[in-house]
Amino acid sequence: MAANDDDGARTAPTATPHPTARKAPEAAGTAGVARPSTALTAHQLIGLLVDPGSFHGWDEPTPGPPADPGYRASLDRARARTGLDEAVLTGRGLIDGRPVALVASEFGFLGGSIGVATAERITRAVERATAERLPLLALPVSGGTRMQEGSAAFLCMLRITAAVQAHRAAGLPYLTYLRNPTMGGVFASWGTLGQLVLAEPGARLGFLGPRVYEELRGVELPPDVQRAETLAEQGLVDAVVPPQELRELVRRTLAVLGTTPPADAPTAAPVTDTPSTSSTSVSAPSTEPAAPDAWDSVLRTRRPDRPGTREFLRHTAEELVLLDAPGGRGGALVRALAVLGGRPVLVVGQQRQTPEHERPFTAADLRAVRRSAGLAEQLGLPLVTVVDTAGAELSAGAEREGVAVEIAHCLTTLLALRTPVLAVLLGQGSGGGALALLPADRVLAAGHAWLAPLPPEGASAIVHRDGGHAAELARAQGIGAHHLAEVGLVDEVIPELPDAADEPEAFCARLGRAVGAALGALTATPDADRLAARAVRHRRLGDLR
Repeated sequence: MAANDDDGARTAPTATPHPTARKAPEAAGTAGVARPSTALTAHQLIGLLVDPGSFHGWDEPTPGPPADPGYRASLDRARARTGLDEAVLTGRGLIDGRPVALVASEFGFLGGSIGVATAERITRAVERATAERLPLLALPVSGGTRMQEGSAAFLCMLRITAAVQAHRAAGLPYLTYLRNPTMGGVFASWGTLGQLVLAEPGARLGFLGPRVYEELRGVELPPDVQRAETLAEQGLVDAVVPPQELRELVRRTLAVLGTTPPADAPTAAPVTDTPSTSSTSVSAPSTEPAAPDAWDSVLRTRRPDRPGTREFLRHTAEELVLLDAPGGRGGALVRALAVLGGRPVLVVGQQRQTPEHERPFTAADLRAVRRSAGLAEQLGLPLVTVVDTAGAELSAGAEREGVAVEIAHCLTTLLALRTPVLAVLLGQGSGGGALALLPADRVLAAGHAWLAPLPPEGASAIVHRDGGHAAELARAQGIGAHHLAEVGLVDEVIPELPDAADEPEAFCARLGRAVGAALGALTATPDADRLAARAVRHRRLGDLR
Protein backbone atom coordinates (compact mmCIF):
# COMPACT_ATOMS: atom_id res chain seq x y z
CA MET A 1 0.00 0.00 0.00
CA ALA A 2 1.96 2.96 -1.32
CA ALA A 3 -0.15 5.74 0.07
CA ASN A 4 1.31 5.67 3.57
CA ASP A 5 4.53 3.73 3.14
CA ASP A 6 7.32 5.27 5.23
CA ASP A 7 5.37 8.48 5.66
CA GLY A 8 4.47 8.42 9.33
CA ALA A 9 0.95 7.08 8.98
CA ARG A 10 -1.24 7.30 12.06
CA THR A 11 -2.38 3.92 13.33
CA ALA A 12 -5.76 4.19 14.99
CA PRO A 13 -6.98 1.57 17.47
CA THR A 14 -9.04 -1.18 15.90
CA ALA A 15 -12.72 -0.48 16.33
CA THR A 16 -14.96 -2.99 18.04
CA PRO A 17 -17.53 -4.23 15.52
CA HIS A 18 -21.07 -3.08 16.15
CA PRO A 19 -23.23 -5.96 17.45
CA THR A 20 -25.61 -5.64 14.52
CA ALA A 21 -22.79 -5.81 11.97
CA ARG A 22 -22.85 -9.62 12.12
CA LYS A 23 -26.39 -9.88 10.81
CA ALA A 24 -26.69 -10.37 7.07
CA PRO A 25 -28.62 -7.52 5.45
CA GLU A 26 -31.56 -8.17 3.21
CA ALA A 27 -30.40 -8.12 -0.42
CA ALA A 28 -31.77 -4.97 -2.00
CA GLY A 29 -29.16 -3.65 -4.42
CA THR A 30 -28.18 -4.69 -7.92
CA ALA A 31 -24.94 -6.48 -7.13
CA GLY A 32 -25.84 -9.61 -5.22
CA VAL A 33 -22.74 -9.67 -2.98
CA ALA A 34 -22.25 -10.52 0.66
CA ARG A 35 -20.23 -8.48 3.13
CA PRO A 36 -17.81 -9.68 5.84
CA SER A 37 -19.42 -9.92 9.27
CA THR A 38 -16.58 -7.93 10.86
CA ALA A 39 -17.10 -4.84 8.68
CA LEU A 40 -17.31 -1.45 10.35
CA THR A 41 -20.65 0.30 10.60
CA ALA A 42 -21.02 3.87 9.34
CA HIS A 43 -20.88 5.19 12.92
CA GLN A 44 -17.74 3.18 13.69
CA LEU A 45 -15.91 4.38 10.59
CA ILE A 46 -16.81 8.01 11.22
CA GLY A 47 -15.55 7.50 14.79
CA LEU A 48 -12.19 6.35 13.44
CA LEU A 49 -11.89 9.41 11.23
CA VAL A 50 -13.06 12.52 13.05
CA ASP A 51 -11.78 14.25 16.15
CA PRO A 52 -13.64 12.99 19.25
CA GLY A 53 -17.01 14.67 19.73
CA SER A 54 -16.73 16.73 16.55
CA PHE A 55 -19.31 14.99 14.32
CA HIS A 56 -22.65 16.74 13.89
CA GLY A 57 -25.29 15.06 11.75
CA TRP A 58 -27.19 16.83 8.99
CA ASP A 59 -29.87 14.23 8.40
CA GLU A 60 -33.55 15.13 8.44
CA PRO A 61 -36.43 12.65 8.88
CA THR A 62 -37.21 10.56 5.81
CA PRO A 63 -40.58 10.76 4.02
CA GLY A 64 -43.54 8.62 5.04
CA PRO A 65 -43.56 4.79 4.60
CA PRO A 66 -43.98 3.28 1.13
CA ALA A 67 -47.30 1.84 0.09
CA ASP A 68 -45.95 -1.66 -0.58
CA PRO A 69 -46.32 -3.66 2.66
CA GLY A 70 -43.40 -5.97 1.95
CA TYR A 71 -41.02 -3.09 1.30
CA ARG A 72 -42.38 -1.28 4.36
CA ALA A 73 -41.63 -4.34 6.50
CA SER A 74 -38.09 -4.54 5.09
CA LEU A 75 -37.46 -0.90 6.00
CA ASP A 76 -38.80 -1.46 9.52
CA ARG A 77 -36.48 -4.42 10.04
CA ALA A 78 -33.50 -2.47 8.70
CA ARG A 79 -34.24 0.42 11.06
CA ALA A 80 -34.58 -1.90 14.04
CA ARG A 81 -31.35 -3.72 13.13
CA THR A 82 -29.15 -0.66 12.56
CA GLY A 83 -30.75 2.10 14.61
CA LEU A 84 -30.73 4.27 11.48
CA ASP A 85 -33.65 5.55 9.45
CA GLU A 86 -31.83 5.23 6.08
CA ALA A 87 -28.80 3.63 4.44
CA VAL A 88 -26.59 6.70 4.79
CA LEU A 89 -25.31 9.08 7.46
CA THR A 90 -24.28 12.65 6.57
CA GLY A 91 -22.80 15.47 8.58
CA ARG A 92 -19.82 17.64 9.44
CA GLY A 93 -16.77 16.77 11.52
CA LEU A 94 -13.18 17.76 12.19
CA ILE A 95 -10.10 15.84 11.10
CA ASP A 96 -7.12 17.18 13.01
CA GLY A 97 -9.06 20.40 13.48
CA ARG A 98 -9.94 20.80 9.78
CA PRO A 99 -13.68 20.85 8.99
CA VAL A 100 -14.88 18.24 6.51
CA ALA A 101 -18.26 17.02 5.31
CA LEU A 102 -18.91 13.27 5.41
CA VAL A 103 -21.32 10.94 3.63
CA ALA A 104 -21.14 7.38 4.98
CA SER A 105 -23.16 4.42 3.73
CA GLU A 106 -24.47 1.71 6.08
CA PHE A 107 -24.41 -1.77 4.52
CA GLY A 108 -26.51 -3.18 7.32
CA PHE A 109 -29.43 -1.12 6.04
CA LEU A 110 -30.71 -3.04 3.00
CA GLY A 111 -27.20 -3.63 1.70
CA GLY A 112 -26.41 0.09 1.64
CA SER A 113 -28.72 0.38 -1.35
CA ILE A 114 -29.71 3.78 -2.68
CA GLY A 115 -33.39 4.65 -2.88
CA VAL A 116 -34.97 7.99 -3.68
CA ALA A 117 -34.88 9.17 -0.05
CA THR A 118 -31.27 8.00 0.30
CA ALA A 119 -30.28 9.85 -2.85
CA GLU A 120 -32.00 13.02 -1.68
CA ARG A 121 -30.12 12.86 1.63
CA ILE A 122 -26.78 12.43 -0.16
CA THR A 123 -27.58 15.20 -2.64
CA ARG A 124 -28.50 17.66 0.11
CA ALA A 125 -25.29 16.85 1.98
CA VAL A 126 -23.18 17.45 -1.13
CA GLU A 127 -24.98 20.73 -1.82
CA ARG A 128 -24.51 21.86 1.77
CA ALA A 129 -20.81 21.01 1.65
CA THR A 130 -20.53 23.10 -1.51
CA ALA A 131 -22.41 26.03 0.02
CA GLU A 132 -20.23 25.94 3.16
CA ARG A 133 -17.01 25.51 1.09
CA LEU A 134 -16.13 22.23 2.84
CA PRO A 135 -14.04 19.38 1.48
CA LEU A 136 -16.22 16.29 1.15
CA LEU A 137 -15.30 12.71 2.06
CA ALA A 138 -17.68 10.07 0.73
CA LEU A 139 -17.55 6.59 2.28
CA PRO A 140 -19.77 4.39 0.10
CA VAL A 141 -20.49 0.72 0.70
CA SER A 142 -23.42 -0.50 -1.33
CA GLY A 143 -24.89 -3.20 -3.48
CA GLY A 144 -26.18 -0.47 -5.81
CA THR A 145 -29.58 1.09 -6.35
CA ARG A 146 -32.62 -0.19 -4.46
CA MET A 147 -34.54 -2.80 -6.44
CA GLN A 148 -37.83 -2.12 -4.64
CA GLU A 149 -37.86 1.41 -6.10
CA GLY A 150 -36.86 0.46 -9.63
CA SER A 151 -36.06 3.11 -12.22
CA ALA A 152 -36.78 6.04 -9.91
CA ALA A 153 -33.91 5.02 -7.63
CA PHE A 154 -31.65 4.23 -10.57
CA LEU A 155 -32.16 7.68 -12.10
CA CYS A 156 -31.29 9.33 -8.80
CA MET A 157 -27.65 8.54 -9.53
CA LEU A 158 -27.87 11.47 -11.95
CA ARG A 159 -29.08 13.73 -9.15
CA ILE A 160 -26.16 12.81 -6.90
CA THR A 161 -23.64 13.03 -9.74
CA ALA A 162 -24.82 16.52 -10.69
CA ALA A 163 -24.32 17.71 -7.12
CA VAL A 164 -20.84 16.16 -7.00
CA GLN A 165 -19.93 17.79 -10.29
CA ALA A 166 -21.01 21.19 -8.97
CA HIS A 167 -18.91 20.62 -5.84
CA ARG A 168 -15.83 19.81 -7.91
CA ALA A 169 -16.51 22.72 -10.28
CA ALA A 170 -16.44 25.00 -7.24
CA GLY A 171 -12.80 23.99 -6.71
CA LEU A 172 -13.54 21.92 -3.61
CA PRO A 173 -11.95 18.57 -2.78
CA TYR A 174 -14.14 15.49 -3.20
CA LEU A 175 -12.50 12.31 -1.87
CA THR A 176 -14.05 8.85 -1.94
CA TYR A 177 -13.21 5.75 0.10
CA LEU A 178 -14.69 2.64 -1.51
CA ARG A 179 -15.55 0.01 1.06
CA ASN A 180 -16.34 -3.67 0.67
CA PRO A 181 -18.45 -3.97 -1.45
CA THR A 182 -19.15 -0.92 -3.63
CA MET A 183 -21.11 -2.02 -6.65
CA GLY A 184 -23.58 -1.13 -9.37
CA GLY A 185 -24.84 2.40 -9.85
CA VAL A 186 -22.95 3.69 -6.80
CA PHE A 187 -19.63 2.47 -8.20
CA ALA A 188 -20.54 3.79 -11.65
CA SER A 189 -21.35 7.30 -10.42
CA TRP A 190 -20.54 9.17 -7.21
CA GLY A 191 -18.41 6.37 -5.75
CA THR A 192 -15.65 6.76 -8.34
CA LEU A 193 -15.86 10.48 -9.07
CA GLY A 194 -13.46 11.46 -6.30
CA GLN A 195 -10.48 13.55 -7.27
CA LEU A 196 -8.79 10.93 -5.14
CA VAL A 197 -10.37 7.47 -5.15
CA LEU A 198 -9.25 5.44 -2.14
CA ALA A 199 -10.27 1.87 -1.33
CA GLU A 200 -10.41 -0.62 1.51
CA PRO A 201 -7.99 -3.57 1.15
CA GLY A 202 -9.62 -6.54 -0.51
CA ALA A 203 -12.79 -4.62 -1.29
CA ARG A 204 -14.96 -5.92 -4.11
CA LEU A 205 -15.52 -3.01 -6.48
CA GLY A 206 -17.39 -3.24 -9.73
CA PHE A 207 -20.46 -2.79 -11.80
CA LEU A 208 -22.03 -6.24 -11.49
CA GLY A 209 -21.75 -8.68 -8.59
CA PRO A 210 -20.48 -12.25 -9.11
CA ARG A 211 -23.83 -13.92 -8.40
CA VAL A 212 -25.69 -11.73 -10.89
CA TYR A 213 -22.85 -12.03 -13.43
CA GLU A 214 -22.99 -15.83 -13.27
CA GLU A 215 -26.79 -15.82 -13.58
CA LEU A 216 -26.73 -13.52 -16.62
CA ARG A 217 -23.63 -14.85 -18.40
CA GLY A 218 -23.57 -18.50 -17.35
CA VAL A 219 -19.90 -18.38 -16.27
CA GLU A 220 -18.15 -17.39 -13.08
CA LEU A 221 -16.50 -13.99 -12.79
CA PRO A 222 -12.73 -14.36 -12.19
CA PRO A 223 -12.21 -13.73 -8.46
CA ASP A 224 -9.58 -11.00 -8.68
CA VAL A 225 -11.14 -8.85 -11.39
CA GLN A 226 -13.10 -6.67 -8.98
CA ARG A 227 -10.55 -6.42 -6.14
CA ALA A 228 -9.34 -3.02 -4.95
CA GLU A 229 -5.72 -4.05 -5.49
CA THR A 230 -6.45 -5.03 -9.11
CA LEU A 231 -8.04 -1.65 -9.79
CA ALA A 232 -5.04 0.09 -8.18
CA GLU A 233 -2.74 -1.84 -10.54
CA GLN A 234 -4.77 -0.45 -13.44
CA GLY A 235 -4.52 3.12 -12.15
CA LEU A 236 -8.25 3.29 -11.33
CA VAL A 237 -7.76 3.53 -7.55
CA ASP A 238 -5.31 6.04 -6.08
CA ALA A 239 -4.53 4.24 -2.82
CA VAL A 240 -5.54 1.06 -1.02
CA VAL A 241 -5.78 2.04 2.64
CA PRO A 242 -6.84 0.09 5.75
CA PRO A 243 -9.60 1.89 7.69
CA GLN A 244 -7.25 2.40 10.64
CA GLU A 245 -4.86 4.40 8.41
CA LEU A 246 -7.47 6.40 6.53
CA ARG A 247 -7.58 9.29 8.98
CA GLU A 248 -3.86 10.00 8.59
CA LEU A 249 -4.01 9.82 4.80
CA VAL A 250 -7.00 12.18 4.68
CA ARG A 251 -5.33 14.49 7.21
CA ARG A 252 -2.20 14.79 5.08
CA THR A 253 -4.21 15.18 1.88
CA LEU A 254 -6.24 18.03 3.36
CA ALA A 255 -3.03 19.56 4.73
CA VAL A 256 -1.56 19.64 1.20
CA LEU A 257 -4.74 20.94 -0.42
CA GLY A 258 -5.24 23.51 2.32
CA THR A 259 -1.73 24.95 2.08
CA THR A 260 -1.70 28.66 1.27
CA PRO A 261 1.16 29.48 -1.13
CA PRO A 262 3.65 32.10 0.08
CA ALA A 263 2.66 35.68 -0.72
CA ASP A 264 6.21 36.90 -1.24
CA ALA A 265 7.40 37.84 -4.71
CA PRO A 266 8.84 34.98 -6.80
CA THR A 267 12.59 34.75 -7.06
CA ALA A 268 12.50 34.04 -10.80
CA ALA A 269 11.16 36.23 -13.56
CA PRO A 270 7.55 35.61 -14.61
CA VAL A 271 7.08 33.64 -17.81
CA THR A 272 6.39 35.69 -20.93
CA ASP A 273 5.85 34.90 -24.56
CA THR A 274 8.82 36.97 -25.70
CA PRO A 275 11.99 35.38 -27.06
CA SER A 276 13.46 35.54 -23.57
CA THR A 277 11.11 32.71 -22.61
CA SER A 278 13.68 30.26 -23.91
CA SER A 279 16.60 31.94 -22.22
CA THR A 280 18.64 29.73 -19.97
CA SER A 281 19.93 30.23 -16.48
CA VAL A 282 22.78 27.80 -15.95
CA SER A 283 23.53 27.91 -12.26
CA ALA A 284 26.90 26.21 -12.46
CA PRO A 285 29.72 27.43 -10.17
CA SER A 286 33.25 27.67 -11.41
CA THR A 287 34.09 24.35 -9.71
CA GLU A 288 31.88 22.50 -12.21
CA PRO A 289 32.64 22.37 -15.95
CA ALA A 290 30.15 24.29 -18.04
CA ALA A 291 29.35 21.15 -20.03
CA PRO A 292 30.30 17.80 -18.49
CA ASP A 293 31.34 15.00 -20.83
CA ALA A 294 28.08 13.53 -22.15
CA TRP A 295 29.12 9.88 -21.90
CA ASP A 296 30.41 10.40 -18.38
CA SER A 297 27.03 11.90 -17.50
CA VAL A 298 25.20 8.89 -18.93
CA LEU A 299 27.27 6.57 -16.76
CA ARG A 300 26.76 8.72 -13.68
CA THR A 301 22.96 8.73 -14.08
CA ARG A 302 23.03 4.92 -14.02
CA ARG A 303 24.67 4.72 -10.60
CA PRO A 304 22.45 2.62 -8.29
CA ASP A 305 22.92 5.09 -5.43
CA ARG A 306 21.83 8.15 -7.42
CA PRO A 307 18.76 9.85 -5.84
CA GLY A 308 15.55 9.31 -7.78
CA THR A 309 12.07 10.82 -7.65
CA ARG A 310 11.12 9.23 -4.32
CA GLU A 311 14.34 10.36 -2.68
CA PHE A 312 13.91 13.88 -4.03
CA LEU A 313 10.40 14.11 -2.59
CA ARG A 314 11.38 12.70 0.78
CA HIS A 315 14.26 15.17 1.10
CA THR A 316 12.34 18.25 -0.02
CA ALA A 317 8.56 17.95 0.48
CA GLU A 318 7.10 19.77 3.47
CA GLU A 319 4.00 17.55 3.21
CA LEU A 320 3.85 14.34 1.19
CA VAL A 321 1.08 11.91 0.26
CA LEU A 322 2.40 9.09 -1.92
CA LEU A 323 -0.35 7.58 -4.04
CA ASP A 324 -0.57 4.17 -5.65
CA ALA A 325 0.54 3.75 -9.25
CA PRO A 326 0.61 0.85 -11.72
CA GLY A 327 3.24 -1.62 -10.60
CA GLY A 328 3.22 -0.42 -6.98
CA ARG A 329 6.54 0.41 -5.34
CA GLY A 330 8.34 -1.76 -7.88
CA GLY A 331 6.90 0.14 -10.83
CA ALA A 332 8.26 3.01 -12.85
CA LEU A 333 5.76 5.71 -11.84
CA VAL A 334 5.61 7.81 -8.68
CA ARG A 335 2.44 9.83 -7.97
CA ALA A 336 2.12 12.19 -5.05
CA LEU A 337 0.41 15.18 -3.56
CA ALA A 338 3.09 17.35 -2.00
CA VAL A 339 3.99 20.77 -0.72
CA LEU A 340 7.17 21.98 -2.46
CA GLY A 341 8.58 25.42 -1.81
CA GLY A 342 5.52 26.22 0.27
CA ARG A 343 3.13 25.46 -2.61
CA PRO A 344 0.74 22.53 -2.97
CA VAL A 345 1.45 20.54 -6.15
CA LEU A 346 0.71 17.24 -7.79
CA VAL A 347 3.79 15.24 -8.78
CA VAL A 348 4.13 12.51 -11.38
CA GLY A 349 7.64 11.18 -11.74
CA GLN A 350 9.58 8.24 -13.05
CA GLN A 351 11.48 6.07 -10.59
CA ARG A 352 14.57 5.27 -12.54
CA GLN A 353 15.75 1.92 -13.67
CA THR A 354 18.91 0.48 -12.12
CA PRO A 355 21.06 -2.41 -13.31
CA GLU A 356 19.48 -4.57 -10.58
CA HIS A 357 15.88 -3.49 -11.11
CA GLU A 358 14.30 -2.95 -14.50
CA ARG A 359 11.42 -0.47 -14.46
CA PRO A 360 9.97 -0.12 -17.96
CA PHE A 361 7.55 2.76 -18.38
CA THR A 362 4.25 1.13 -19.40
CA ALA A 363 1.07 2.15 -21.18
CA ALA A 364 -0.72 1.91 -17.81
CA ASP A 365 1.83 4.35 -16.35
CA LEU A 366 1.15 6.79 -19.16
CA ARG A 367 -2.60 6.55 -18.59
CA ALA A 368 -1.98 7.28 -14.91
CA VAL A 369 0.06 10.35 -15.91
CA ARG A 370 -2.88 11.67 -17.92
CA ARG A 371 -5.30 10.99 -15.09
CA SER A 372 -2.99 12.80 -12.68
CA ALA A 373 -2.74 15.78 -15.01
CA GLY A 374 -6.53 16.00 -15.06
CA LEU A 375 -6.58 15.81 -11.27
CA ALA A 376 -4.09 18.68 -11.02
CA GLU A 377 -6.32 20.80 -13.25
CA GLN A 378 -9.45 19.93 -11.25
CA LEU A 379 -7.78 20.90 -7.99
CA GLY A 380 -6.08 23.98 -9.44
CA LEU A 381 -2.62 22.66 -8.55
CA PRO A 382 0.62 23.05 -10.52
CA LEU A 383 1.79 19.78 -12.05
CA VAL A 384 5.43 18.80 -11.48
CA THR A 385 6.77 16.02 -13.72
CA VAL A 386 10.06 14.29 -12.98
CA VAL A 387 11.82 12.57 -15.88
CA ASP A 388 14.25 9.75 -15.09
CA THR A 389 13.77 6.70 -17.30
CA ALA A 390 15.64 4.29 -19.50
CA GLY A 391 12.63 4.35 -21.80
CA ALA A 392 9.12 3.10 -22.43
CA GLU A 393 8.42 -0.60 -22.31
CA LEU A 394 9.58 -2.47 -25.42
CA SER A 395 7.58 -5.67 -25.77
CA ALA A 396 4.79 -7.31 -27.71
CA GLY A 397 2.53 -6.63 -24.75
CA ALA A 398 3.40 -2.93 -24.84
CA GLU A 399 2.53 -2.80 -28.51
CA ARG A 400 -0.85 -4.42 -27.81
CA GLU A 401 -1.43 -1.95 -24.98
CA GLY A 402 -0.74 0.94 -27.35
CA VAL A 403 2.26 2.44 -25.55
CA ALA A 404 3.08 4.73 -28.48
CA VAL A 405 -0.51 5.98 -28.64
CA GLU A 406 -0.41 6.66 -24.91
CA ILE A 407 2.78 8.70 -25.35
CA ALA A 408 1.01 10.81 -27.96
CA HIS A 409 -1.97 11.33 -25.66
CA CYS A 410 0.37 12.35 -22.81
CA LEU A 411 1.96 14.97 -25.04
CA THR A 412 -1.38 16.50 -26.03
CA THR A 413 -2.71 16.35 -22.45
CA LEU A 414 0.26 18.21 -20.96
CA LEU A 415 0.42 20.73 -23.78
CA ALA A 416 -3.26 21.58 -23.29
CA LEU A 417 -3.22 21.62 -19.48
CA ARG A 418 -4.32 24.99 -18.12
CA THR A 419 -2.57 24.63 -14.79
CA PRO A 420 1.18 25.45 -14.55
CA VAL A 421 3.48 22.59 -15.55
CA LEU A 422 7.08 22.31 -14.35
CA ALA A 423 9.30 19.50 -15.64
CA VAL A 424 12.45 18.27 -13.92
CA LEU A 425 14.93 16.26 -15.99
CA LEU A 426 16.50 14.41 -13.09
CA GLY A 427 18.71 11.83 -14.76
CA GLN A 428 18.14 9.40 -17.62
CA GLY A 429 15.93 10.73 -20.40
CA SER A 430 15.58 8.02 -22.98
CA GLY A 431 13.06 7.90 -25.81
CA GLY A 432 9.33 8.49 -25.88
CA GLY A 433 8.98 7.53 -22.22
CA ALA A 434 10.97 10.64 -21.31
CA LEU A 435 9.41 12.87 -23.95
CA ALA A 436 5.91 12.12 -22.65
CA LEU A 437 6.59 14.05 -19.41
CA LEU A 438 8.52 16.98 -20.91
CA PRO A 439 5.84 19.35 -22.27
CA ALA A 440 6.01 22.13 -19.69
CA ASP A 441 6.12 25.85 -19.08
CA ARG A 442 9.62 25.56 -17.62
CA VAL A 443 12.20 22.75 -17.45
CA LEU A 444 14.91 22.26 -14.85
CA ALA A 445 17.71 19.74 -15.33
CA ALA A 446 20.30 18.15 -13.09
CA GLY A 447 23.86 18.80 -14.23
CA HIS A 448 24.39 15.25 -15.51
CA ALA A 449 20.87 14.69 -16.84
CA TRP A 450 20.48 13.84 -20.52
CA LEU A 451 17.81 13.35 -23.17
CA ALA A 452 18.09 11.23 -26.30
CA PRO A 453 15.83 9.36 -28.74
CA LEU A 454 17.46 6.10 -27.60
CA PRO A 455 20.14 5.14 -25.06
CA PRO A 456 23.53 5.79 -26.68
CA GLU A 457 24.08 2.04 -27.14
CA GLY A 458 20.85 1.84 -29.17
CA ALA A 459 21.82 4.81 -31.28
CA SER A 460 25.18 3.17 -31.95
CA ALA A 461 23.44 -0.02 -33.05
CA ILE A 462 21.43 1.96 -35.62
CA VAL A 463 24.24 4.15 -36.94
CA HIS A 464 27.19 1.72 -36.72
CA ARG A 465 25.42 -1.65 -36.45
CA ASP A 466 27.12 -2.29 -33.10
CA GLY A 467 27.10 -0.83 -29.59
CA GLY A 468 30.77 0.07 -29.51
CA HIS A 469 30.33 3.70 -30.53
CA ALA A 470 27.96 4.67 -27.69
CA ALA A 471 30.34 7.16 -26.07
CA GLU A 472 31.16 8.78 -29.40
CA LEU A 473 27.49 9.23 -30.28
CA ALA A 474 26.59 10.55 -26.84
CA ARG A 475 29.11 13.32 -27.31
CA ALA A 476 28.04 14.03 -30.88
CA GLN A 477 24.28 14.13 -30.34
CA GLY A 478 24.20 16.98 -27.82
CA ILE A 479 22.22 14.99 -25.26
CA GLY A 480 23.59 16.61 -22.08
CA ALA A 481 21.74 19.16 -19.94
CA HIS A 482 23.90 22.10 -21.02
CA HIS A 483 23.46 21.30 -24.70
CA LEU A 484 19.72 20.95 -24.15
CA ALA A 485 19.74 24.45 -22.69
CA GLU A 486 21.29 25.71 -25.92
CA VAL A 487 18.33 24.43 -27.98
CA GLY A 488 15.74 25.85 -25.60
CA LEU A 489 14.47 22.78 -23.78
CA VAL A 490 16.15 23.41 -20.42
CA ASP A 491 15.75 26.73 -18.58
CA GLU A 492 18.05 26.08 -15.63
CA VAL A 493 20.77 23.52 -14.96
CA ILE A 494 21.13 22.52 -11.30
CA PRO A 495 24.78 21.69 -10.53
CA GLU A 496 25.96 18.36 -9.19
CA LEU A 497 29.10 18.71 -7.06
CA PRO A 498 30.45 16.57 -8.63
CA ASP A 499 27.65 13.96 -8.63
CA ALA A 500 24.18 13.85 -7.04
CA ALA A 501 24.98 10.36 -5.79
CA ASP A 502 27.87 11.76 -3.74
CA GLU A 503 25.80 14.54 -2.13
CA PRO A 504 22.16 13.36 -2.25
CA GLU A 505 20.75 15.60 0.49
CA ALA A 506 22.62 18.72 -0.62
CA PHE A 507 21.71 18.16 -4.25
CA CYS A 508 18.03 17.52 -3.46
CA ALA A 509 17.94 20.68 -1.33
CA ARG A 510 19.52 22.67 -4.19
CA LEU A 511 17.01 21.24 -6.65
CA GLY A 512 14.16 21.86 -4.22
CA ARG A 513 15.02 25.56 -4.00
CA ALA A 514 15.07 25.79 -7.78
CA VAL A 515 11.70 24.04 -8.00
CA GLY A 516 10.23 26.46 -5.47
CA ALA A 517 11.52 29.49 -7.36
CA ALA A 518 10.25 28.17 -10.70
CA LEU A 519 6.82 27.44 -9.24
CA GLY A 520 6.74 30.96 -7.85
CA ALA A 521 7.43 32.40 -11.28
CA LEU A 522 4.83 30.22 -12.98
CA THR A 523 2.06 30.90 -10.50
CA ALA A 524 2.80 34.64 -10.57
CA THR A 525 2.20 34.75 -14.33
CA PRO A 526 -1.39 35.32 -15.53
CA ASP A 527 -2.83 32.18 -17.13
CA ALA A 528 -3.28 33.74 -20.56
CA ASP A 529 0.34 34.97 -20.64
CA ARG A 530 1.68 31.64 -19.41
CA LEU A 531 -0.28 29.61 -21.97
CA ALA A 532 0.80 31.95 -24.77
CA ALA A 533 4.41 31.59 -23.65
CA ARG A 534 4.03 27.80 -23.59
CA ALA A 535 2.89 27.83 -27.23
CA VAL A 536 5.82 30.00 -28.28
CA ARG A 537 8.24 27.88 -26.30
CA HIS A 538 7.27 24.64 -27.99
CA ARG A 539 7.18 26.24 -31.42
CA ARG A 540 10.89 27.10 -31.02
CA LEU A 541 12.16 23.90 -29.41
CA GLY A 542 15.17 22.44 -31.14
CA ASP A 543 16.21 25.64 -32.90
CA LEU A 544 19.91 26.31 -32.50
CA ARG A 545 20.45 29.91 -31.39
